[in-house]
Amino acid sequence: MGVSNEFKAQLKAGKIVEALTLALSEAIELEITTWVSSANSDTSPGVRTDQPLAGHSMRTRINIVDGDIENEVGSEFLNSGPYNELREFHLQQVHEGREIIQENLANLQQLFTVLTNTLSEMPGSRLRSNPQQVLPSVDPENP
Repeated sequence: MGVSNEFKAQLKAGKIVEALTLALSEAIELEITTWVSSANSDTSPGVRTDQPLAGHSMRTRINIVDGDIENEVGSEFLNSGPYNELREFHLQQVHEGREIIQENLANLQQLFTVLTNTLSEMPGSRLRSNPQQVLPSVDPENP
């Protein structure tokens, strides 16, 4: 089940905190992969065609909690490689990805605020005294 479907399933089940925790855990990391598939790819049974050949991909992983940025550049994208002009495309995708992360975090923050305010107004809510209890941890290793 994809993360989006899992999020929707949590919401349908009324597990709002779990759904938001899932959304937050997925919002902290972005992975962008650019790869070139070959028209001559081997389509024999047992051969994976959903993976790039060695040297035919660029990958960037951004973790906003740890501040880590990892880049992997395949040899075919280097200076004299046949795909070096796709480096600019990949960098543009990384730039757009940063903007998407910022927008997603702002949306999540608004959602948490609305949820916290709504829950704290409910009769008998324990959140009346501490509305921060509903917020999940942003540390995936210490939820």
